[in-house]
Formats: sequence, C-alpha cells, structure tokens
Amino acid sequence: MKRQTYCVYNQTRECFLSLGVLPADTTFSRLKGLIGKIRLRVDEGLWVFPSCGIHTFGVLFPLDLIYLDEKHQVVDVIEHFPNFRISPIRPQAASVLELPIHTIFTSQTQPGDQLVVCAVEEMGRRLSKANSVPAEPPIQKVGT
Repeated sequence: MKRQTYCVYNQTRECFLSLGVLPADTTFSRLKGLIGKIRLRVDEGLWVFPSCGIHTFGVLFPLDLIYLDEKHQVVDVIEHFPNFRISPIRPQAASVLELPIHTIFTSQTQPGDQLVVCAVEEMGRRLSKANSVPAEPPIQKVGT
C-alpha cells in the first residue's frame, strides 16, 4: 500500500517547497523519521505531526526545518540543522517539516508565511480551480 504524499506550497511567497512530503503521523514513524535514508532529493521531505520539535539521531545529512502551527502558518525556521541533534522545542508548533537544505533560502520562507499542505490530488484540484476563475469584467465608463 502506497503512503499518501503531500505537496507544500508557500501561499505568501507563491512558490512550492516540496511535491513529495511523506507524513510521520504515528509514534513509530515520528521516532524513525529519516533514519536509514542516505540523502533527501529536492522533491522529498517529511511532515512530522503532531510535533513541536524533532531529533536527527541516525540521520546522515543536515535538514531545513519549518515549524508550523495548526493552521499551517510558519512559526519558526531553521536552516541547515545538523545531524545527531535535538531541535529546539517550539510549544506553539503543531508540526514540523523536514526538508532538504537550501529549501528555506531558495523559497525565502519566514515566520508568518502561510503554507498549504495537502495531498497531491487536492493541490491539482486547487490549481485548476484557481486557473478557471473568470477574469473581472472591464470597468465601463458611464457617459455624461
């Protein structure tokens, strides 16, 4: 059975952060995290929830971390978080995104940004819906 994959879109900056984030939503998957992976591809990541901090014990590469509240607003960001560490705890966070390094820098994501985290299929529906919205009719001048 294939696990659900999520897209992460920064609505504030209008850019995608990832197209292939996997959920870590069970006790085992949160503890395992990225242990055993050699590296993260640009389009991969892990969405740890519920969580207000993570560990990188057994992870062989640094990560970018994005802490989110329950409405997916960015609470904090940490660029290039080293392996074999425990991240700072952010009590206001409901989840943490573990993404490849340079994701925060290239997207310019910062605290206060609003993210959309949803299934790939739902993101497709959202984008087609946004593209099908009719344009505003032109304003007509009323003659005097």
